[in-house]
Amino acid sequence: MKEHGRRGQGLVEFALVVPILLLIVLGAVELGRAWMTRNIMTGAAREAARIYVVPTGTQATADARAWQVLSSAGINSSNASIGYLDNGAYSTCTVTITHNFNAIFSGFIPGLDNLALASSTSMRREY
Repeated sequence: MKEHGRRGQGLVEFALVVPILLLIVLGAVELGRAWMTRNIMTGAAREAARIYVVPTGTQATADARAWQVLSSAGINSSNASIGYLDNGAYSTCTVTITHNFNAIFSGFIPGLDNLALASSTSMRREY
């Protein structure tokens, strides 16, 4: 068979494969960003819980520390919230942080706009 009929074959295959590869790469990037954001939220919840359970800790100081950690990662109060569950003296306290994750490539990858992420940490009160 002559080469004349197969000239554009590589270009057609490239055009068919590139969108799929691009989608996989962009998905991996967004998954990495979401994982990093959740790890930062876990660290902020841990810091807030640690401050909240000590005898001198208050919810205001715990909030301030959590927002300090979250704001260093670009998470602000417009799309995140902090909740506390206090079961009283000599019991556990739980700090939960929720965040609406907005993907950079949400237009290309469906289902990644306003993805709800949550992280919580429980610690015993110290008295």
